[in-house]
Amino acid sequence: MKFFRFLVFLLLLAFAGTATAWYLTSRPYQGFEGDRFVDIPKGTSTRGIAAMLRSEGVIQNEWGFLIARALSPGTKLQAGEYRFNKPASAQEVLSRIGQGDIFYLELVVPEGQNMFDIAKDVKKLHVFSDAAFLKAAHDVTAIRDLDPEARTLEGYLWPDTYRLARTTTPAQLCASMTRKFRAKWSSLHSSASVHKVVTLASLIEREARVAADRPLVSSVFRNRLNVGMKLDCDPTTVYAALLEGTYRGKIYRSDLENPNPYNTYKNSGLPPGPIANPGSSSLRAALEPADTKYLYFVAKPDGSGAHTFSEDLAAHAAATAEYRRAQIQ
Repeated sequence: MKFFRFLVFLLLLAFAGTATAWYLTSRPYQGFEGDRFVDIPKGTSTRGIAAMLRSEGVIQNEWGFLIARALSPGTKLQAGEYRFNKPASAQEVLSRIGQGDIFYLELVVPEGQNMFDIAKDVKKLHVFSDAAFLKAAHDVTAIRDLDPEARTLEGYLWPDTYRLARTTTPAQLCASMTRKFRAKWSSLHSSASVHKVVTLASLIEREARVAADRPLVSSVFRNRLNVGMKLDCDPTTVYAALLEGTYRGKIYRSDLENPNPYNTYKNSGLPPGPIANPGSSSLRAALEPADTKYLYFVAKPDGSGAHTFSEDLAAHAAATAEYRRAQIQ
């Protein structure tokens, strides 16, 4: 009888322990309002993590997290910043940290964006200000060896998708972007001037909306440079106004007359540097222009984004007139 009572006692004790463990590890809890961020430094112990989570109101007590950890000894807890915005059990919290479900913000940089465009998008993420990004983009240390003529990081902020933590700095973002540019440039195995190629590629990127047009646009610019014609590239006029803080959303005659060195309507040759951040196809087009005699191009009237290319001014005038007629219909 005594043995039976002892056995029952052990079963009840085990049941109570199991119930307590379930209560501590499986019961959702939220001791905070809104979003709560917990930044776990590398090397933090399980007890340290538990204390941080309890302090922020993510878990009710440390024991629940420690028990959940003991029940999952193979889980590797990963450092990083985590966001908690709803009730969660200790087991769920442990699982998220074990999976490395780190909080980040996503910055998408399309091909052809310039540093002013990127600054606006960064500002929307509320990680740091647009002014802070532009200041970092004026530090050319990261690409000085590639392009000693660089005035800013324009052209070298590689278009891609970037993950930003709330602690990411403008300098860190610029460093990541320029590293990706270096990798891409290295893969092209070119001995050409990085400065000239990227500058030309940025003009191609801003002018050619259709990929097939890029080698043709490149040929127009190369042909014009070879015969000493001004490039008359509209995006350079816009960029000159952006640099001066005078851009009004469209090009005015005063913009075309602007003597700023970036304005290719007033200055011969390439602008002093890139006006945007080109992608792979524009870089290749700059390196390998199509073999043509084209000197002009204008958008096709069908709205496709493609261009009509011409070798002489008469043909170009006819194509331009066709485009303008379509615009007023």
